[in-house]
Amino acid sequence: MGEMEREGVDAHWIIAERCSSQIAYILVDDRSGERTVLWKRDAKIALRPEEIPAERIRGARALLVDGHDTTAATHAAQIARAEGIPVVGDFDNRYAGVEALLEYVDFAISSKDFPMRLTGEHNLLKSLPAIQSRFKCRLMAATLGRLGAIVWNAERFMLCPGFRIRAVDTTGAGDIFHGAFLYGVAHGWKLQETLEFSCAAAALNCEAAGARGGIASLENIAALRARNERSELAFSQEELERAARQARGTMQGDRG
Repeated sequence: MGEMEREGVDAHWIIAERCSSQIAYILVDDRSGERTVLWKRDAKIALRPEEIPAERIRGARALLVDGHDTTAATHAAQIARAEGIPVVGDFDNRYAGVEALLEYVDFAISSKDFPMRLTGEHNLLKSLPAIQSRFKCRLMAATLGRLGAIVWNAERFMLCPGFRIRAVDTTGAGDIFHGAFLYGVAHGWKLQETLEFSCAAAALNCEAAGARGGIASLENIAALRARNERSELAFSQEELERAARQARGTMQGDRG
């Protein structure tokens, strides 16, 4: 609680009795900085819909939900939708109920593996449009690790290459990306600006150990972007344009 207060976070804690807190061990590869999380979570600590008062959501500029505790997350997203509050979704695994949650998400941002887990389609250039078309999100995006992120907005693909850094620990990079994306949404930035900012913020967090070890200032994020030292492209422009034409054609066929 003290750390939240030092960071200026208005946190509300819920106590779950007669159960253990979530436990996680994180293994980090010294050479690449890639991490593996081993965790255990007591089902009794799952957030319940009745524990989310509507007044905590009303008046917010954006709401972030994830694929855990999907019943409670769906309840929160429904409140936000009714209030006209944009909902950003963070998806990794296909937990029970995630489809119902996606119905209320405006900006769905997943790991690169989630679209295949949901659709069975291994090609991101096919699975992203399929998810966006089914759930009518404003956009469907996937983070690509050091290669940045890719977005489908029902019209075209937008690829944001990653920033070149010396990775020490990738723990927390996805969380930082989503937090930075929320910052862009809350400030009304254009999509390309938000993506660039999010990729840069996530990259800088990988330069230090720990999930929050490298959270960067706005000035440092701007400096990394100004250097513009980028990763190779995950997809060529030709691939993106071809896939976009196919996706638009499929959507038109479905409407017909």
